[in-house]
Amino acid sequence: MLNPIHLRTLQECVRTGSFAEAGRILGYTASAVSQQMVLLERAIGAPLFERAARSARSTALALRLADRSRDALNALDSLEREVRAMVVGEEGSLRLASFATANSRVLPDVLASVISQRPNAEVQLDEGEPDEVVDGVLDGVLDAALVFEYDLDPRRWPVELCAEELLSEPLHVVLPESHRLAGRTRVELPDLARDNWICTRQDTAGARSLVRLTAAAGFAPRITFRSNDYSVIRDLVRRELGVAVLPALAIPHDQRGVAQIVGFDPRRRVKVLYRKQNTNPLLPVALEFLAKSCTAVASEWEQS
Repeated sequence: MLNPIHLRTLQECVRTGSFAEAGRILGYTASAVSQQMVLLERAIGAPLFERAARSARSTALALRLADRSRDALNALDSLEREVRAMVVGEEGSLRLASFATANSRVLPDVLASVISQRPNAEVQLDEGEPDEVVDGVLDGVLDAALVFEYDLDPRRWPVELCAEELLSEPLHVVLPESHRLAGRTRVELPDLARDNWICTRQDTAGARSLVRLTAAAGFAPRITFRSNDYSVIRDLVRRELGVAVLPALAIPHDQRGVAQIVGFDPRRRVKVLYRKQNTNPLLPVALEFLAKSCTAVASEWEQS
């Protein structure tokens, strides 16, 4: 394989017609230049110079090789610049995944901030529930993923991953505007024991959390409608078809009939998962903006 350092030296030797002058330009001694040319001649199996006491005359092969190597060395220079840019995070790719409500409330600011700071980087976002994205982080397909877990339905994350909590979401009761308790800022769950309930599918953490929450309040909820789309749940509540308990990220700022739960402080924890060995320089940038975005969201809840 041809050594690019030797090829660069060859170009200067051909251009200047002197080992000494080429060495002066490149920062080598004339002897070092001569040695490099010997090694290059050995690599290609043919002489490149007609040597004399004070000069080195380029052969036709040397002229041809110097000319043909110019594009290759320029491409190598370009590659080196790209690699340096990737190492410091100016370029490269960042692959994230998150769940729907975080994609709506948290990720837009994060993506805009990362792209603004690293405009030449390729940033990708996918969507999925926690169980759908964990393997992607483990396998290195994803750099990081936002996931959630309920206090009333705890889970363990793979030990190979870092799991940093970014947000602690309160769970709130959402009532129809015509409900007998509408207008209250705080409600007691036993007062809703005879209501119809709307929640996510039976196999979800949200549904299990609701059953355990109401069990602690002394009743089993009568669940009449299920959907994993929170906008559907909110619309069914608005149409007076039942009540629901939703995490804060799933409740718009202008949602009416939202009340805190008296006697309980149920939470959904938002965490970011990433591999401990991940050396992508864009990952710390994303983690910083994720923390800032979640802090801003939590601040909005405190002010409301």
